[in-house]
Amino acid sequence: MRRALRNSPRQDGPATLRRGFVTPEGVDLQLELGGAGTRASAFLIDVVLMLCVLVAASLGLFAFAVAARAELAGILWLIGAFCLRNGWFVLFETSGRGATPGKRLMGLRVIARDGARLTGGAVLARNAMREIEVFLPLSFLGAQAAMGTADAFLTIFALLWTGIFLFFPLFNRDRLRIGDLVAGTWVVQTGAHALAADLAMVDDRPRRAFPEAALRLYGEFELQALEDVIRGRDGLARTAVAATIRRKAGLPDDGDDDGFLTDYYAALCARLESGMLVGRRQTDKYGAAR
Repeated sequence: MRRALRNSPRQDGPATLRRGFVTPEGVDLQLELGGAGTRASAFLIDVVLMLCVLVAASLGLFAFAVAARAELAGILWLIGAFCLRNGWFVLFETSGRGATPGKRLMGLRVIARDGARLTGGAVLARNAMREIEVFLPLSFLGAQAAMGTADAFLTIFALLWTGIFLFFPLFNRDRLRIGDLVAGTWVVQTGAHALAADLAMVDDRPRRAFPEAALRLYGEFELQALEDVIRGRDGLARTAVAATIRRKAGLPDDGDDDGFLTDYYAALCARLESGMLVGRRQTDKYGAAR
């Protein structure tokens, strides 16, 4: 009650990407969706890492092809490339972090849009669609180009097909891929969190003393609202709240609204906490301690 968990400030990502995310326990986490540029960067990082793995595996297969049949090595390479590009995303996203190395570097993770646990079926669905969106048409185009049978129509069709799916997230407010729509997933930012300073212990200066009648005016709900006012940047709001408390409690105005509110917050917090220790709780100003 005396500390507030706050998101660290962000410089990237417009406010329109913030969404309510209600967990099964009923907690609204207010997450920020990953932007299209951030997701594209994460995907490129993953592609580069997969290419590094593929190059290392190709060198091993080349040595195998010298000692054995080249046709068998080629088949193994194709199977390995297919398993790598699909297994890479599925295995990493089904882990506890819900993110590939590229997503982790860019501060992203995959979650279920309904607030439930991310399932393996959802991960398989979203990544199976990536095969149709990107890898399958480009692989087919590359194979045809290697055989010298890729004409202009085939090239334009494959690039247009891939481009439509690649740019699809730009044309919906939640930046969803087709795979996200099918699987019911979001890709969200995983920002760091920090505990704000305890207002009841901000310094060691002498504090104002308040009569019991003044502290009985408010409960836990008002305490949290008062904390928001103190931490906010609205000076007029602090002045108005301080004047209201003084008027209701019959306290004199000493001209120091910020100090008054901080001291009143600390005293009210201490009273409510001490009451809870002996089984008396006051949830708001309308209910007496019980």
